[in-house]
Amino acid sequence: MDASKPYLESPSKTWINVKGLHDIEKLKEIWTYFELHPLIQEDILNTQQRAKIEEYPKHMFFVLRMIAVDDKTSDLHVEQVSITLSENSVLSFQEGDFPIFDPVLHRLRNGAPRLRSNGTDYLAYALIDTIVDYYFKVLEHFGEEIETLEDKILSDYDESIPEQIHGLRRSLIFFRKSIWPLRDSLNSLLRDQSHLIQEENKVYYRDVYDHLIQIIDGIENYRDMVIGLLDMHMSQVSNKMNEVMKVLTIIATIFIPLTFIAGVYGMNFEYMPELSWKWAYPTVWGIMILTLIGMIIYFRRKNWF
Repeated sequence: MDASKPYLESPSKTWINVKGLHDIEKLKEIWTYFELHPLIQEDILNTQQRAKIEEYPKHMFFVLRMIAVDDKTSDLHVEQVSITLSENSVLSFQEGDFPIFDPVLHRLRNGAPRLRSNGTDYLAYALIDTIVDYYFKVLEHFGEEIETLEDKILSDYDESIPEQIHGLRRSLIFFRKSIWPLRDSLNSLLRDQSHLIQEENKVYYRDVYDHLIQIIDGIENYRDMVIGLLDMHMSQVSNKMNEVMKVLTIIATIFIPLTFIAGVYGMNFEYMPELSWKWAYPTVWGIMILTLIGMIIYFRRKNWF
């Protein structure tokens, strides 16, 4: 081994977190120093990768989709995170400068004996577990959005609700697609033997796998709830339409007898006795008003409006 590479020779463990993938020359220096496989280098720069875990002769390579909720805007922050694991080093590469691994840094600064005493495979687990912890916050965010939409649907009609429901559904599908491959990759990692993952530390990776199962189950439940929201919205729209049609039907029904009376006395027959009577006009008006009042009272008693 080259004596000019103390981080590779030293028995101590090294973690380097790289924020930003724009300085290719600096990245190549790091890759060359830590002897990363060319395929790993290529996958780090390709930020549209599916979540996966691949093992190379000297390294294990993790690709994860980082998804977090921005506390200020409540928008989702999405970026790819690549992690390479070797016997005495862990390298993590972020697209941006989002403080993903602050919880791990905080633990290291406060001692964290398990992080410092265990191998690099435990540190890699801690980084992956931190990303998965963000997934729970995202899932909670989706739950709050569903509750808000439900209240909005029940309170009043809003033309933008179907668009919001479909947007939420698309976000849940994207969330599921981002997590599902990682679950399968972790499952394969737990079944297979690896020279970089100690057997006693596999229990921690199994815990991450269990968390992913919980998150995926939660996503499926929320997808069903979103479909239920769309059904609820359509029911509300139908109820609104029924209420409108009910009012219009009642109005039309009230005017049917009045239209009949007006139609009868609007005919141009020569011999209609009522036409020559002095009180014919007010009498017809009285009959029409009484008919109107009688029908309204009848509809009220039937609770039709």
